Amino acid sequence: MRLSFADHAPTPLAKPADPAPAEARSFQVEADDDAFFELKTRAHRRLIERMNLSALDRRSAESIRQEVSTLIGEMLFEEARPLNEHETRRLIEDLMHELLGYGPLEPLLRDPEVSDILVNTSREVYVDRFGRIELTRVRFADEQHLLRVIERIVDKVGRRIDESSPLVDARLPDGSRVNAVVPPIAVDGALLSIRKFARTPFDLERLVAGKAMTEAVAQTLSGLVRCRKNILISGGTGTGKTTLLNAMSRSIGETERVVTIEDAAELQLQQRHVARLETRPANVEGRGEITQRDLVKNALRMRPDRIILGECRAGEAFDMLQAMNTGHDGSMTTVHANTPRDALARLEQMIGMAGIDVPLRSMRTQIASAIDIVIQIKRFSDGSRRLISLQEVDGMEGDVITLQEVVRFEQEGVDEDGRIVGRFIDTGVRPKFFQTFEAHGIASPRDLTVWRK
Repeated sequence: MRLSFADHAPTPLAKPADPAPAEARSFQVEADDDAFFELKTRAHRRLIERMNLSALDRRSAESIRQEVSTLIGEMLFEEARPLNEHETRRLIEDLMHELLGYGPLEPLLRDPEVSDILVNTSREVYVDRFGRIELTRVRFADEQHLLRVIERIVDKVGRRIDESSPLVDARLPDGSRVNAVVPPIAVDGALLSIRKFARTPFDLERLVAGKAMTEAVAQTLSGLVRCRKNILISGGTGTGKTTLLNAMSRSIGETERVVTIEDAAELQLQQRHVARLETRPANVEGRGEITQRDLVKNALRMRPDRIILGECRAGEAFDMLQAMNTGHDGSMTTVHANTPRDALARLEQMIGMAGIDVPLRSMRTQIASAIDIVIQIKRFSDGSRRLISLQEVDGMEGDVITLQEVVRFEQEGVDEDGRIVGRFIDTGVRPKFFQTFEAHGIASPRDLTVWRK
């Protein structure tokens, strides 16, 4: 009997039944009203002129709201502009967002249907909903308004952005990733990208429910983590590499010490014993930079059981492989690549960036010894994200790293709604890691108890 990963055919992630919050919907409707937008802009400028903005951090939200309500009432009386109760409440909420939050972006940040927010200058704001990009009615008053919001974001994480340092990676308090670019690098005006994080962290069960993989595959991934296999997750931008890494990390034991290393802290590990490290850019004098490679070297002195590197980008790949080969089994990282073979080739390139002269065969031998599993994920045209290949590193044949595919996703077509149709297929290969499962007392995944001998 052949093993079967295909216990159900995958379909794209279904849209949640619950609609977007009322505040997000109402904001989008009213943002299209030019008169309302102009009123809000004037009110915001008046607040800036009359309120002591430097003292906002020392005041309660309720006292600020009362002052905003008073100023709005005075302004509406002076302009003889009647507003109903809903419009007045909406205006006050928007101005509170301007003073204490992230302005026009607040409703989008609170909308659970939005996964990415893409600001193309102050005039256009796009969002990603269920894998599809759409233009919203949200906008900023002007370029300075957008710059103020960007500065508020980066200031909270101790970063800076200006003409001398026009690029910045930052994060929101909830871990959402932020990238901002300002003039002169951004030709038409400031650009802002926000990759939101799910308020409820993904686990493998949620990925199975979303048809990103079958239950048998999820149980296999959990077993790989528990028996401390070194795992490389490969995929393109926005395919869900970090989401999968977070989900798999939940299988790490509570007694293990985990050190995470990231450019911008976004991993959401649920274990208690986690030490989080984050890179630091150079200061205005060009000093004080802390790179991922520096952090990997330091992590080795922190007595970690596992090291999780958010993303391998450069020379830190060499140090990460060294760690995997010297007792830090069960470590994980991600890499940008389109296939498992390309992922290993990228590791070779990044080792070269370390400035170390390593013979090609020696380099590949080290990679084959360090990496046990390569997982490839992909984002399809309908916005769905799936694991498309699970491959085991089998060693070396001559100067070539050998891989054997255990399971893959095969696309069979597209239905009338434009959704991808396909199924997970096993390759009939009995992977070596099942011997490790048995040695660690880990039960074979459901539907995989019988393997080809």
